Amino acid sequence: MMAHNAYLRAFGKHWLKPLTLAALIAPFAWLAYQWGLMLGGLPNDMGWNVGQWTHRYLGDTAIRVLLVSLAISPIRDITKWAPIALIRRRVGLAAFFYALLHLIAYFWLDRNWSIPGLIEDVTLRTYIMLGMAALTLMIPLAVTSNNTSIRKLGRKVWDRIHWLVFPAAILAIGHNLLMVKSIEGDPTIHAVILALLLGWRLVRWTMGKLKKPAEATA
Repeated sequence: MMAHNAYLRAFGKHWLKPLTLAALIAPFAWLAYQWGLMLGGLPNDMGWNVGQWTHRYLGDTAIRVLLVSLAISPIRDITKWAPIALIRRRVGLAAFFYALLHLIAYFWLDRNWSIPGLIEDVTLRTYIMLGMAALTLMIPLAVTSNNTSIRKLGRKVWDRIHWLVFPAAILAIGHNLLMVKSIEGDPTIHAVILALLLGWRLVRWTMGKLKKPAEATA
């Protein structure tokens, strides 16, 4: 057991961050590979509607990475493996990166950089409105995901800002579900995973609230 714990500590110290970075870069590398095939006139996985495939791929990737970031705390608490918390900030920034690329791809490939067209979509299409709201909430999370912000804001204020990840995730899942207009497939799986992650936090918070009065009267 001691050897096993030593191995996990060594893995967390030396390998966890670089392997996480490689895993976070992989979806972008796959996208670049597919575009390389397409531009070279070779068979690829993007189909006939390259624009739609690209921005949906980036959107799905953003949601999945965001869900991974929300899963880190439960994994840490259940497994008691503290080093996994070291990658949370990196994963969260990657989620914002893919969400931003998702918007850029949509703005470029579907709207040809038309600002009036984008504004019209945001105002008339609920799912795009939800997606823009989710990305907007992620901006302060990305901007403050550094040690300098923690020192300047104070841990309490910083924690309150980063609670925005929860409404951002709910909005992103709503965007995903309304976009496909289906209760089957990946969007539903994403919604179930988010519900489980939020439910776990709610149960843990409730148990903590109940525990405090019990300890006070003990």
